[in-house]
Amino acid sequence: MEVRSYRCVFDLERRIYRVDRFRLNPSGVPLRGVVYFLALAGATSLAARLPVAGAIVGALPWYMRDLALPGVIAALLAVVQLDGRPFHLAARAVVRLHARPRTHARLCFAGGRAGVWLPPPLLMIPDGSDPRIRRFRYTGPGVARLRVAHECRVRGVLARMVSREHVTVRAGTRAAARASGDLIVLGKGTRLRTG
Repeated sequence: MEVRSYRCVFDLERRIYRVDRFRLNPSGVPLRGVVYFLALAGATSLAARLPVAGAIVGALPWYMRDLALPGVIAALLAVVQLDGRPFHLAARAVVRLHARPRTHARLCFAGGRAGVWLPPPLLMIPDGSDPRIRRFRYTGPGVARLRVAHECRVRGVLARMVSREHVTVRAGTRAAARASGDLIVLGKGTRLRTG
């Protein structure tokens, strides 16, 4: 027999085997089930006094409302274990999880999203390993390195007034293709269009 933890050896469930001279079932009644039964019986009697729930609970006969329903639910809760924990401990953990804040700031729980740091947006540009030039627009400052044969056309001052792009790069024809590996340095506000 393999024992993974001493907790399972010493974690004995308290059970009631007899009441005075009256013997209960051979395996006994778990004390936790008795506590569940008393709590559920109290909850149903309290619900019977409420305006809306009282109409629903009051429609049941007294033996169903006060004995059978709490007894069946208490028996189920005494048997159910969530993640190896009894029902009341698992329910408390779920309530604590949903009651606390969802975000952390400096290894502590933060109330809202106001103090949450978000990374700035990243610009992802193809590396140029494709045999063709992809279409995109970029505004400097920056450096563009072209690895495929290309034609580069820099527009003058008058052409810039008509078109928004300052530098246009296209896939090169055989006659006027420049060598690959060129670097194009873009100043601040300079617009590059490829395609």
